[in-house]
Amino acid sequence: MHKTTIAPKTMGGYCELQLTPGKEYYPHLIRLNTGRNALEYILRQKGYTKIYLPYFTCDVLLEPVKKLDIAHQFYSINEQLEPVIDFEIEPNACFLYTNYFGIKQEAIKKLSHQIKHLIVDNSQGFFSEPLPGIDTFYSCRKFFGVPDGAYLRISKKLNKKLPVDSSLNRFSHLIKSIELGIEAGYSDYKANNDALINNEIKTMSPLTQRILAGIDYADCARIRKLNFDFLHKHLQLHNLFKFEVPADTSPMVYPFLSNDRDLKLHLIQKKIFVATYWPNVFEWTNSKMYENYLARCMVALPIDHRYNLQDMFFMLNILKQFI
Repeated sequence: MHKTTIAPKTMGGYCELQLTPGKEYYPHLIRLNTGRNALEYILRQKGYTKIYLPYFTCDVLLEPVKKLDIAHQFYSINEQLEPVIDFEIEPNACFLYTNYFGIKQEAIKKLSHQIKHLIVDNSQGFFSEPLPGIDTFYSCRKFFGVPDGAYLRISKKLNKKLPVDSSLNRFSHLIKSIELGIEAGYSDYKANNDALINNEIKTMSPLTQRILAGIDYADCARIRKLNFDFLHKHLQLHNLFKFEVPADTSPMVYPFLSNDRDLKLHLIQKKIFVATYWPNVFEWTNSKMYENYLARCMVALPIDHRYNLQDMFFMLNILKQFI
């Protein structure tokens, strides 16, 4: 009788969680556990001794910088959310630029020709494809219902085997959102954010990868773009942030800039939960800086695949009560 060396597939028992089979959006990129660890991966692999970071970014990006004891320097952005480069970038320094709200792909293309060691943070631009030769990372949970997960585009991998992450204890906020609603899971969501602090670099958990492989990305992208265009059509005259509408991507949110500092609070009271990007900016800047103004007054209106045009119309009517 022929003997096989392959372990037999488990059969019978209870039915496992059923997830729709499919294909990931970035199947050829490196799968990691978090966006900040994707940045750490780049810094370790490339051996940079300094990094330039925008004032207008999330403070979690400082985690790998501090862990690796790399020098860092902040830079400012202009009213188009593009870098003000009035300094010389050292030969062994890298420059991180954020694809703000997923609408700055053209700026990234220009920067790719100007800056030698450019790193693109596409945490807010999941549907923006990485440019050839440009180190780029993505954070999956900013766009989809997963508790962790990141993708990294880099030309050369680290010469070490990474452990595999586990997401088993990070799903409570996602489960509660289905059974009890978003508000009921918010404290668990914050706890999950805290649990991701200072994690070591690991590969993406099998559970997160399975969920990401079952998403209808074309439909998600289509809905986001439809909702974004609808809001822009009705709000562009009121929006103090002037920008070109991207034709080839689906943004994270609709960025609406208003001088009303209480607008976010008004919307939250109407159960339209808008995030502040980013609270740490108030600590890094003074009240005269443009980044401080953006953190106070930029309203990130939700446009994702959970919503249709009827939802956008409802949100628009709420918003027009205050503008």
